[in-house]
Amino acid sequence: MAAPARAPAILKDREAYEVTRDPRDYVSPDVWEREVTLLMRDYPFDQVMAERLFSAAVSYLITAMEKWSQQLELCAGRIVDIAVHVFILDTVNYREFCAQHFDGKFLEHIPQIKFKNDGSVERTAHVIADLGFPVDWSLWEADFAKCGPCSPGSNCH
Repeated sequence: MAAPARAPAILKDREAYEVTRDPRDYVSPDVWEREVTLLMRDYPFDQVMAERLFSAAVSYLITAMEKWSQQLELCAGRIVDIAVHVFILDTVNYREFCAQHFDGKFLEHIPQIKFKNDGSVERTAHVIADLGFPVDWSLWEADFAKCGPCSPGSNCH
């Protein structure tokens, strides 16, 4: 049995990343508007903040799908995770998103109970940026030292 992959090292400064992908390209305008509206309905976010969060959530989820078998222990911080959860709870749209972008599979969300606090959030933001997505660093920085509760060595998101 192969050993789990090591978490990726941070090799670039933020300014070194080139943005080549737009999270809006991964959902229809109707789904984008719906998820932003749900974020504003359920949380004290204005449209600007809701759009920032949903952009981060889509970038994160596509990254998790594209890096799936690499056991990188990717995770979103708590603020970005709010948008991830809002999308997951809109099950029809989330299921269709997964089917379209994850080879017909469903990207499960299986959090563990305890947080790792190992810097995984910061590493995840850099992996997202390395794939060409824009990273709203201020959304990720708040949780850089923390991590969502993913199992070590897992493909959890």
